[in-house]
Amino acid sequence: MHIIEGFLPPVWAVVWTVVAAPVVVYGARRTLSLIRDDARTKALVAVAAAFVFVLSALKLPSVAGSSAHPTGTGVLVVLFGPAVTAFVSVIVLLYQALLLAHGGVTTLGANVAAMGIVGPLVGWAAYRAARSVGSVRQATFLAAAVTDWTTYLVTSLQLGLAFPAGSDPAGVAAAALDFAAVFSITQLPIGILEGVLAAAMVGYLLRLETDAANRLGVTA
Repeated sequence: MHIIEGFLPPVWAVVWTVVAAPVVVYGARRTLSLIRDDARTKALVAVAAAFVFVLSALKLPSVAGSSAHPTGTGVLVVLFGPAVTAFVSVIVLLYQALLLAHGGVTTLGANVAAMGIVGPLVGWAAYRAARSVGSVRQATFLAAAVTDWTTYLVTSLQLGLAFPAGSDPAGVAAAALDFAAVFSITQLPIGILEGVLAAAMVGYLLRLETDAANRLGVTA
């Protein structure tokens, strides 16, 4: 769920950029380390990044100032964890902003925080919990759905903070809940669909790519 160019007040654009930047820098270092240690990982990162790019570029109309779409980051976080996901997400979102006018440069920090950091972090926790009792595909389904839903909740909070219904915290909460209620109409079913697609994608990689199987700790 991308906040469009120029929609956030400048102060919030700066705040979210500052919040996202350290995580992205750490993710870049982590990604470069993985690629140096195993050249095959580069191809797997590229495949996962392409999956994110395609899914997150599919947008549906939503409330003013945003759009509804899958995120695709569930696959990334399952394969590589939250740090790498944050770094790859900023590349994907920047390309979309510059080439597709999807999202924006001024709102890049906010979109990365929601889609590349908080959403994947919660999805990763869900994957780890589900993996202890279920298969990789089942855990991936849950991770992708939770990542998607958490992303839209964070976006709702970001918009609530930027455009509160009142000057007190209750006004922020009320605005965030209003945004979330509208987003849920499209995002709840999209999250389920994304879970199905992510599980299928990971299943496909497990059949074809030994490195993916090794990363997930299963037999291809």
